[in-house]
Amino acid sequence: MGDVAKDLTAGTVGGAAQLVCGHPFDTIKVKLQSQPTPLPGQLPKYAGAFDAVRQTIAAEGAGGLYKGMGAPLATVAAFNAVLFTVRGQMESLLRSHPGAPLTVSQQFVCGAGAGFAVSFLACPTELIKCRLQAQSALAETGTAAVAVKYGGPMDVARQVLRSEGGVRGLFKGLVPTMAREIPGNAIMFGVYEALKQRFAGGTDTSGLSRGSLIVAGGLAGGSFWFLIYPTDVIKSVLQVDDHKNPKFSGSLDAFRKIKSSEGIKGLYKGFGPAMGRSIPANAACFLAYEMTRSALG
Repeated sequence: MGDVAKDLTAGTVGGAAQLVCGHPFDTIKVKLQSQPTPLPGQLPKYAGAFDAVRQTIAAEGAGGLYKGMGAPLATVAAFNAVLFTVRGQMESLLRSHPGAPLTVSQQFVCGAGAGFAVSFLACPTELIKCRLQAQSALAETGTAAVAVKYGGPMDVARQVLRSEGGVRGLFKGLVPTMAREIPGNAIMFGVYEALKQRFAGGTDTSGLSRGSLIVAGGLAGGSFWFLIYPTDVIKSVLQVDDHKNPKFSGSLDAFRKIKSSEGIKGLYKGFGPAMGRSIPANAACFLAYEMTRSALG
């Protein structure tokens, strides 16, 4: 089995582990990000993450936390397969000789390259996912034209292709997606490698325990979100924005309007669940990846 096939397989397994562990947190994150700004004197729909969980389970049952999982389940495997495969190929390019360990800064470069490649897959998938996750919250407030009009992931894709400018419509939010994925993955893979080398006391990290891999993967995932979170908020609001009467003309406009109406904290809406998800989900992803990769030899 070639290196590409091993990375593809291990990345797929890692992606599935990541999704099962992290999707409920992601649903709450998107609901908090996309809830409408309350009118003066009114309270927001959700008081915070725990309130959003409580209301979601009350209204939709526990299954509501796994809403919109169809599209990412189909693609998260592909997403991680692309991410880890491109990273693997970039590692091969940067190695001085086969089997040579890479420096942390080289891992930053590999992560950035993988982030660029994966943006083209992430953008349409997340547009579909965000619309499905946000529509229940938007429907109840009656504020958006997107309210309850999607039957499922394929229906979102069909409607966007038909009425939002064809394929271009599915790539709405590509700029903030890249602004998230390129630096985010550079940081994540760099931090992951730095922590592994720290725990191993050198560049040979092949003998690390599962516990060390879980800690390194969890902290690396947390570092991804910690630094680039506002770009994700901007991506989400652009992707759920009404096509016919858009509130935002683009990324910078969204940044300015959120900042002026809600302050800096508006750019960190849903940050708690994003961090809460990122650490266990990435710990699961990296551990599953490393175990699958070593099982394949």
